[in-house]
Amino acid sequence: MDFAFDARTEELRGKLLAFMDEHVYPAEAVAHEQRARLASPWDTPAVVGELKAEARRQGLWNLFLPDGEYGAGLTNLQYAPLAEITGRSPELAPTALNCAAPDTGNMEVLAQFGDERQKKQWLEPLLAGEIRSAFAMTEPEVASSDATNIETRIRRDGDSYVIDGRKWYISGAMNPDCRIFIVMGKTDPDGTDPRRQQSMILVPRDTPGVEVRRAMRVYGYEDHSHGGHAEVVFDGVRVPASNLIGEEGGGFAIAQARLGPGRIHHCMRLIGMAERAVELMCRRAVSRTAFGKALAQQGVVQNWIADARVTIEQLRLLVLKTAWLMDTVGNRGAHTEIQAIKIATPRAVVDIIDKAVQVHGAGGVSQDFPLAELWASARTLKLADGPDEVHQRSLARRELKKYL
Repeated sequence: MDFAFDARTEELRGKLLAFMDEHVYPAEAVAHEQRARLASPWDTPAVVGELKAEARRQGLWNLFLPDGEYGAGLTNLQYAPLAEITGRSPELAPTALNCAAPDTGNMEVLAQFGDERQKKQWLEPLLAGEIRSAFAMTEPEVASSDATNIETRIRRDGDSYVIDGRKWYISGAMNPDCRIFIVMGKTDPDGTDPRRQQSMILVPRDTPGVEVRRAMRVYGYEDHSHGGHAEVVFDGVRVPASNLIGEEGGGFAIAQARLGPGRIHHCMRLIGMAERAVELMCRRAVSRTAFGKALAQQGVVQNWIADARVTIEQLRLLVLKTAWLMDTVGNRGAHTEIQAIKIATPRAVVDIIDKAVQVHGAGGVSQDFPLAELWASARTLKLADGPDEVHQRSLARRELKKYL
């Protein structure tokens, strides 16, 4: 395993670091000011459009997509340090580069499983950053950690499918630029194989029967970075049969293909969030005095900083190993490592951000620093894309098999 950055990665890292310093960090306060004046909290601040235009001009666009036909053609190992950098400003940087969830996963699904018409109609405008999208899987009435529980029905009726169901925490659905949902539901609820009951289908947002009912908050935040999270009801929604992605019964497999890259992308960005937290913690520690000496001279604060650095280096190496495995042996071959990083990274980063909050005192939970929002985002990732306990259960079973 060689994790040294190649020439292309070094070039993109240099450009991206400069882009963050010159454009993204200065835009953070501007975005908050502009958002406060918007007619709707879900409208996009003008500065976001300016960032997207500049990123595209500099060639910092669609870096997440390894398919060279549609994206930058980077490997997971090449993309990892770039995604980490964007994690330092999760509300603006991923969106600016057209590398924000849930659009990234939806573009991967369309690129891998969509037909030519679906790619033309939906993938191309997503790749161009002209529209946004949502992924409708999670449901309030069932434990969505087990995707076989999904109750939404996708029923064939002649040349159409009719969708009925209720979803919530549907990322991206509050964004007014969201034009398309990828909906997961059951086409064969009585099928003998519980992993062949589900299918995925494209549902335009303006289809009759689609109701975006309300915004769901995350620890009190509206989470603009993902275009919000919504409760969405599908009531007799009728779409052409050609909107089905892949084949009937293929939804579970498509979801697994989508979630593998999504999980590592989250972990890459989480490391950037942790780096931002450590930077803020150190700046605060050297600038504040308590009991006659700087916080940086307090032993407990020094321990927090040292532990954070050790933890970040450990996490980064595990994420890079996972990226390397995904590139060399595929997502299936990296299954254990993907689960390992999904367990370890959010857990550790939540703790690092929490210590940074503690060093900031009341300021740490305020809107004057990004730490509270960073904490809420990191804590949510202990649930998103499968809760920790599901990954622990699966990983433990695989480990135990060696001894049975």
